[in-house]
This record gives sequence, structure tokens and C-alpha cells, in this order.
Amino acid sequence: MMADEIVINLTGLDPLIGKMRAVSDVTRNKAGRHALRQAANVLRDRARRSASRVDNPMTREAIFKNIVASWGSVTFKRTGNLAFRVGVMGGARQYAKTKENVRRGRAGKTYKTAGDNGNPGGDTWYWRFLEFGTQHAAAKPIFRPIINGPDAAVINVFAAEFERALDRAIQRASRGAA
Repeated sequence: MMADEIVINLTGLDPLIGKMRAVSDVTRNKAGRHALRQAANVLRDRARRSASRVDNPMTREAIFKNIVASWGSVTFKRTGNLAFRVGVMGGARQYAKTKENVRRGRAGKTYKTAGDNGNPGGDTWYWRFLEFGTQHAAAKPIFRPIINGPDAAVINVFAAEFERALDRAIQRASRGAA
């Protein structure tokens, strides 16, 4: 299942657009990346609160400790668009086709997988069972409740941080020119 992209159109930001024209692309990307990180951190904090609500305190793993906001370098390299991802560290582990992981002739037997206990909350690969449920257990969503359409709080954080960063960049540029 692929996650759909959320596209948000912003209107009424004419002063901000005017400031953006006054600075270079490098400064704009740096300011945008900072503002986008702050907005992603709002979503990350909501997800942590949601995960701590459904986490089992009887286990040593803690999903909420593994929820992070990370820079989307692949998206930036491919398209030039700034992107941050909010997700669970170690939550999408890949099974390398190594000798230990191939199940040839091992039906019903154990075989080595690549779990990671080094994360702050332990090996929480099972978070998706809570998020989407299984045939035996009902879903207890962590991420789906935090992003239901355009979110005014996240957009406001982004706009305020972006405008503040652009103001600082314009001040630095004017001091350098003088």
C-alpha cells in the first residue's frame, strides 16, 4: 500500500512571496528546510503522544521513542522539492537477500532477520500492526489521526518560521552589502 501525498495550497501569503523574491534560491531552500523541519516536528510530537497512548508499558520497546522527523533527501535529489518524513526508526526494515534470510527449505523453521535493538525505543518493527491492525487484532492508529487534511497549526508554524528565517536572511544580505 502506497501512502498518498498530501498537497496543500496556501493563499494570502503575498508579503511572504515578496520577501522570497528578494533572496537567492540557496537562502530560500535553507529557510524553507528550517521552517519545514519545525512544522514536521509538530506532527512528530503529536505522533509521539498518540504512540505513547497505545504502547504497551509491559514491554521494553517504546514506539514513541523511535518516532522521528527526517529529511527527505531522495525527494530533494529527484525533484528539488523540500520534504520531511515523519515515521518510526527501524519501522520499515528491509530483508536483504543474504544466505541467512532466504527461506529455501526452511518452512516452519527460524531464520535470521535484521532487527535493530540499537534504536532509542528498541526494535519496534511491529508498529504497523498497531497502525493498520491484523486479522486477529483491531487497528489502534498512531499516524492516521494526526493528519486529517490541511492542518492550520502546522501551516501557521511553517509560515511563521519561514517568514522569520527570510527576515534574518534579508538583514544579513543588507549588512553584507553595506
